[in-house]
Amino acid sequence: MAAARRLCAAAGLGGRFCHMLLKGHNLTTRQPFHQLLQKKPSLPSAIWHRAERGMFIQTQDTPNPNSLKFIPGREVLGSRTMEFSTPAAAYCSPLARQLFRIEGVKSVFFGPDFITITKESEDLDWNLLKPDIYATIMDFFASGLPVVTDEAPRTDTAGSEEDDEVVLMIKELLDTRIRPTVQEDGGDVIYKGFEDGIVQLKLQGSCTSCPSSIITLKSGIQNMLQFYIPEVEGVEQVVDDDDDVEKEANST
Repeated sequence: MAAARRLCAAAGLGGRFCHMLLKGHNLTTRQPFHQLLQKKPSLPSAIWHRAERGMFIQTQDTPNPNSLKFIPGREVLGSRTMEFSTPAAAYCSPLARQLFRIEGVKSVFFGPDFITITKESEDLDWNLLKPDIYATIMDFFASGLPVVTDEAPRTDTAGSEEDDEVVLMIKELLDTRIRPTVQEDGGDVIYKGFEDGIVQLKLQGSCTSCPSSIITLKSGIQNMLQFYIPEVEGVEQVVDDDDDVEKEANST
């Protein structure tokens, strides 16, 4: 459980907590945070280089077979992350709008220094999509345009004056221990609320449609939050209105 063990190490936890994460799953191999399945070292699966622009783009697989992580070798959003689940949601990002013009792109996610692209279906071949994605990313960064405009909404988990002590602890743990680990797999987790002992979180990027997202929540995030914050009784995933519309469309 590579990412989960990294999560334990980052939190300063010993073997007892790591064992607690794995207890009940009968697992003894090194496994990633999202899928609890054995995962190869996260080495770049490909590198695309256009010499005249001096830009390297690496790609890394994610636990979600329909999502691929593109690393342009430069800052994307710095300390922020943003998800665009539909072309309409990309109104504030020139780069996201251009990526949505590529046939087969379902959603776009920006991390601090990476871009996660999710394709529409498993039937689409990444080898057919990647050249257009590479070219779009390189052309955009060569243009000098901002990745997002000033009208982009904030999606971070920064504390506010209205937060009580428990909420501040939850946000700090998410930002310092949990989110960096999830971002390594091309996704993110955003705080949405805390009510009656339940932490409400939204999964983004490669985590959004990952088959093992529930394991990410229950066997990773929930266990860590409960270990540090006794007031936390559980974790539940929330979805935005756009996600609800998409699920209804897929079910019909």
